[in-house]
Amino acid sequence: MSTKQTSRAARVRRHARVRRTVRGTALTPRLAVFRSNQHIYAQVIDDEAGRTIAAASDVEAALRADTSSKSDLARQVGALVAQRGRQAGVTAVVFDRGGFRYAGRVQALADAAREEGLVF
Repeated sequence: MSTKQTSRAARVRRHARVRRTVRGTALTPRLAVFRSNQHIYAQVIDDEAGRTIAAASDVEAALRADTSSKSDLARQVGALVAQRGRQAGVTAVVFDRGGFRYAGRVQALADAAREEGLVF
C-alpha cells in the first residue's frame, strides 16, 4: 500500500473514532471540517434530522477570487459558516475536526468561527 493510501486510511479511522462520540443535535449541531490539499470546507450539521443547516467553503465564488494564503481563506470560511449558522439560529456547536490535526487551517477556521460568535 502506498503512503497516500495509508495516511488517508489513518485519517478515516481517526474520524470514525471521533464520530462515535460526536453527534450533532438540533440544539448543538456538529461543525464538520474537511481539508483537502487545496481547499477547506465546513458544514453545520444536525445529525438527528440528517440535514445541513449551514455550509461554507473556499470554492465559493466570493472566496475563489481571493488570492490570500490557505490559512487566511480558512479564517474567512470559519467566519462565513459561523455567520450563516447564527442566521439559522445556531449559537452553540460541537466541533468535528474530521480526523485532521487541530492545527494550521483547521485551527484557523475554528478560531474564526468562535470570534464570530459560535460557542464550542
